[in-house]
Amino acid sequence: MKALDELTFDNRFARLGDAFSTSVLPDPIDNPRLVVASDGAMALLDLEPTEAHSPVFAQLFSGHKLWAEAQPRAMVYSGHQFGGYSPRLGDGRGLLLGEVYNDAGEHWDLHLKGAGLTPYSRMGDGRAVLRSSIREFLASEALHALGIPTSRALCVIGSDTPVWRETQERAAMVLRLAPSHIRFGHFEYFYYTKQPEQAKVLGEHVLAMHFPECLEQPEPYLAMFRAIVERNAELIAKWQAYGFCHGVMNTDNMSILGITFDFGPFAFLDDFDANFICNHSDDQGRYSFSNQVPIAHWNLSALAQALTPFINVQALRETLELFLPLYEAHYLDLMRRRLGLAQGEDSDKALIEDLLRLMQNSSVDYNLFLRRLGDQPAAQAVATLRDDFIDRDGFDHWSARYLQRLAVQGDDPERTARMHAVNPLYLLRNYLAQNAIDAAQQGDYEEVRRLHNVLTRPFDEQPGMQAYAQRPPEWGKHLEISCSS
Repeated sequence: MKALDELTFDNRFARLGDAFSTSVLPDPIDNPRLVVASDGAMALLDLEPTEAHSPVFAQLFSGHKLWAEAQPRAMVYSGHQFGGYSPRLGDGRGLLLGEVYNDAGEHWDLHLKGAGLTPYSRMGDGRAVLRSSIREFLASEALHALGIPTSRALCVIGSDTPVWRETQERAAMVLRLAPSHIRFGHFEYFYYTKQPEQAKVLGEHVLAMHFPECLEQPEPYLAMFRAIVERNAELIAKWQAYGFCHGVMNTDNMSILGITFDFGPFAFLDDFDANFICNHSDDQGRYSFSNQVPIAHWNLSALAQALTPFINVQALRETLELFLPLYEAHYLDLMRRRLGLAQGEDSDKALIEDLLRLMQNSSVDYNLFLRRLGDQPAAQAVATLRDDFIDRDGFDHWSARYLQRLAVQGDDPERTARMHAVNPLYLLRNYLAQNAIDAAQQGDYEEVRRLHNVLTRPFDEQPGMQAYAQRPPEWGKHLEISCSS
């Protein structure tokens, strides 16, 4: 393990030059202090966990100090936002400090969010506030623990710097890690600004750095696009299976690596609601829970358009057609496992859809139901859970089909263990995040750290943590989260 001053930088994206990013130094925040850090994320950089408590740690991740080898850059890109094309976006409050090369041979972007004004800040102030920084940190690490591909979060640094949103708040910075922060919008930017030479440089960079196996194929760009489609199909399937709502699925928030990033007004479902909208600013429900699948497909088509200089249009269309079948295969596989079904049957899709319909009509807690379904032998479990449903006749009919389905696969002594391995007991519910934020805004960071620790082991029952595994109070189901951060 290493100390902070022993990191090795290899700034591959910065070397692409000024057409791709702008050199900007972070703007320091006042009186920086550590709010929370992730040992798991620090391990990706080979850092000792104790480094988080060194004085230089808060200095580095609040803009006061910088490694000599770092090259802070604000990336430029564009994107479709709520369906409309925005020709020039970019890192308006974030900076790619550099890329760290770890002992395992991996490159990790160090991306500092809330680092101040850049040429792409538009009307913003370049800052992030404490509440949004805490939410992004917790979401990144919680999704990783669930097995959902995501960027990681190293730490949150708080400060005394005032910022104005609806009211006066305090600025914070969150350090994000990912193998790449390149988005669909990077390709769109060079396509729509008619810079074919730069688009080719970007494509060759992405192929060499992130999809080297595609270079061995007869059509490397097509192979790369197929890999992006495949990765995003699996990602969205995991979102849907675990009830995760991103909230702002603009193309500039979609990763070419198929990972979750740019967390804004996200939420996990409490009561199952296919039409749930987690973003208070999403008046039309474009990014509702049920729309995430078609929107991901739409976003991939936008990327395909930007790749038309390199790939035959018919080949792009045929590759896009793979998305929905791939998504459904991943989704059904995970939902079968969540229901304890060891083998697949043609009737499984209807069984899952009928359960979700019953859950929606009765406001049943989505993830808690699936966890409890594995707590007891199946017949006892469905009898216990029956009272959660208004339409008990409907649930009885579903239960009979489910039990018959289980009977086909025979005795399964490992059923509970297998179901508990995929059905979390602890989730980042909005009200839990809000409780942690409320305490942190008063200077008490213990609840943020405790919640983070619980969420790092979402499938394991943890003594004394029963309060984190309950249905939310009514007020907790109606929190409004917007894009403002």
